Amino acid sequence: MKLITFTKKGIYCPKGKFYIDPWKPVDLAVITHGHADHARWGMKKYLCHHFTKPILHQRIGRDIECQSVEYGETINMNGVKVSLHPAGHIIGSAQIRLEYEGFVSVISGDYKVQDDGLSTPFELVKCHEFVTESTFGLPIYNWMDIPSINQQLQNWVLRNQENGKTSVFIGYSLGKAQRIMKAMEGLGRIYVHYSIGKLNEAFEETGIILPDYEIINFKESVKHLQNEIIIVPPALFDSNIIRKIPNAATAICSGWMQVRGSRRWRSADAGFAVSDHADWGGLLKTIKATEAEIVHVTHGQTEVFSKYLNEIGIRADVVETLYGEDEEETEKEIIENPES
Repeated sequence: MKLITFTKKGIYCPKGKFYIDPWKPVDLAVITHGHADHARWGMKKYLCHHFTKPILHQRIGRDIECQSVEYGETINMNGVKVSLHPAGHIIGSAQIRLEYEGFVSVISGDYKVQDDGLSTPFELVKCHEFVTESTFGLPIYNWMDIPSINQQLQNWVLRNQENGKTSVFIGYSLGKAQRIMKAMEGLGRIYVHYSIGKLNEAFEETGIILPDYEIINFKESVKHLQNEIIIVPPALFDSNIIRKIPNAATAICSGWMQVRGSRRWRSADAGFAVSDHADWGGLLKTIKATEAEIVHVTHGQTEVFSKYLNEIGIRADVVETLYGEDEEETEKEIIENPES
C-alpha cells in the first residue's frame, strides 16, 4: 500500500487529503514541530501538538487557523487515523503516525532519542513505512549523555567567571537556547537576545518553567553584562553586537562541533556538541526498532546513510525535500559564513 507520496509541495497523504510539513501553501498541514523549515507560513489550516501551537503563533501569526491535539490522540481524517507521538526534538515535536486499513506510516520529522529534560522524551512507534532525517547520519557523530554535556557547559562558565570573562553561548533560538538556559540554572544571571525571549514566552505558555532570565537591549550600554551568562542566536556570531559585550568568551553549541575544532569557527573560544537531533547510533537504533519495511531518508547525510541502510538489509531510498534549510543546517551555514 502507498499511504504517502512526495510532491513538489511536500509529503502528501492522498487518502487523507492533507500534507505533513509542506513547504508550499496547502489547505491542511499537519506539523511535526515549530522550526521554520517544517512549519511555514501560508497554510489555510494547521494541525499540531498543543505545545507547538504557541510557537506557531509566535513565528507565523496569531491569526492562523490552528488545531492542536495531545500526544496519542487519534483524529480520523477522511478514513485515515492520524495521531502524534513524541519525537524528543524540541517541545511539542511529534512523529506523525498514519494508519489506513492496517497499514502504518510514520513521518518522524526531526527527532532525538536522548531525554534533554525539556522535550517530551522520544516514543518508538512501530510501522510499515518510516520517514527519517539523517542530519548527523555518519558514524563520527556520537553524542555524550545529557548530564555530561551540561557539566561541560557549566565547567566552561565557572572557568570564565574565575578569569573575569563573560560567557556568551551561541545557540539556536528554539530548543537549543532553552537547553542551555536549563544547564546554566544557579550559575549566575542569564541574559538572552530578544528572539530567544519571544520564544521563551511560547515555552512558558505551555507551563514549562525556565530559569529566570532578562532580555538584553543591545541599543543601550551592555557593560553590566560583565561576568554574566549570555545566550544569542547564530546570526549574531562574530557580529558587532557580540563585540560590544565586555570580555566576551564565545562558545558554539552545535552538533557540528563533534568533529570540528573551535579554531575552525573563526573567533569562537569554545565549541560544544549540543544537538537536538539523533546521532548515528540513535538513528540506527530507532530505524531498526520500528521494524519498517521501507525507510525514506529525507534530509542530511541522505546518500551515505541510505546506502548503509541498504547494505545492512534495510530497504531505504532518498527523498529530496526542503527540510534542513533552518535550524542546524542554517546554524552551520551562518557560523561558517557569518557575513551571509
